[in-house]
Amino acid sequence: MASAPFDWIDERARERERAGLVRGLRPRPAESPLLDLAGNDYLGLTRHPEVTAAAAAAARRWGGGATGSRLVTGSTELHAELERELAAFCGAEAALVLSSGYAANLAAVTALAPYGSLIVSDAGNHASLIDGCRLARGTTQVVPHADPEAVRKALATHEGPALAVTDSVFSVDGDAAPLGELAEACREYGAGLVVDDAHGLGVLGAGGRGAPHAAGLAGAPDTVVTVTLSKSLGSQGGAVLGPARVIDHLVNTARTFIFDTGLAPAAAGAALAALRLLGREPERAARARTVANRLYELLVGEGFAAVRPDAAVVSVRAPSPAAAVRWAADCRAAGVAVGCFRPPSVPDGVSRLRLTARADLGDTELAEVVGVISRTAP
Repeated sequence: MASAPFDWIDERARERERAGLVRGLRPRPAESPLLDLAGNDYLGLTRHPEVTAAAAAAARRWGGGATGSRLVTGSTELHAELERELAAFCGAEAALVLSSGYAANLAAVTALAPYGSLIVSDAGNHASLIDGCRLARGTTQVVPHADPEAVRKALATHEGPALAVTDSVFSVDGDAAPLGELAEACREYGAGLVVDDAHGLGVLGAGGRGAPHAAGLAGAPDTVVTVTLSKSLGSQGGAVLGPARVIDHLVNTARTFIFDTGLAPAAAGAALAALRLLGREPERAARARTVANRLYELLVGEGFAAVRPDAAVVSVRAPSPAAAVRWAADCRAAGVAVGCFRPPSVPDGVSRLRLTARADLGDTELAEVVGVISRTAP
């Protein structure tokens, strides 16, 4: 007798249960008593009055949704305004806004790696870059984490179009990629460089202009940068920044742009307001870095195996996936929300608590966080 079509799912569920890898949704209320170090609101702008007012105004003016793909009815004057100001802020020639950072990475990688090309991908890259590599027509070679020499060796084996892809700040441990050295390796072999600056925009570079800007790559003709609007800019959506000819190419070939409904006007309005606010208050970027470093120092002082942050992500290693889950749950019960990263989200298989610094956190709140983590440690 044939089994039901989805019976195999039950065995997968049992495997996850045994490994301590079960995930679930936890809807949060509009007003939460928890001290949040789990989200990615690095600059504390998600609830800023200017940002929320801009979102509401955009929804009233343009409607609740974009109504269609950007190439049909989904492009508004607001989208174009956001693209111009985002490109100018980051020092790029042009920008293209998409519905998410994930979609932006898929667009950039798949459109820039045609059949016969080589993609050299860092082993620590985010899942969206990995999926972009899988969907691209080119061949992917994964190289050791943050290793420009490995990138150089991979490029030396290939003739034809080539692309190196990397996070600027890796989302698990918060360490930064050696962008300058990677760019040098790519230029030796005429390869392009795609940098996912999701965790760098708003935190690194002059006034938060991002890691590529800090590395001297802003506006470079061989560098493409992807960003998300959902972290430092407190909204939703993503964008690709780079040479105008690259952006034109994406408009004509990137499937996650062509066939996806445009970013909702409310999100575009919120992101634009946050970008302008950051331009007026560049000290927010430096404050986020200061908070991250202070958090790291306090954790190390308590004896934890924390990773020194290069941006605003601080990770603390846990003894096992199950211990990490319990630890995060105990922190939540004590009033502090922290992230919990377990396989397959961590490339090295080591589970962690993941804490995100925010520019609006003070010393009292940081002391509370470290106290809770210490009291609940497995």
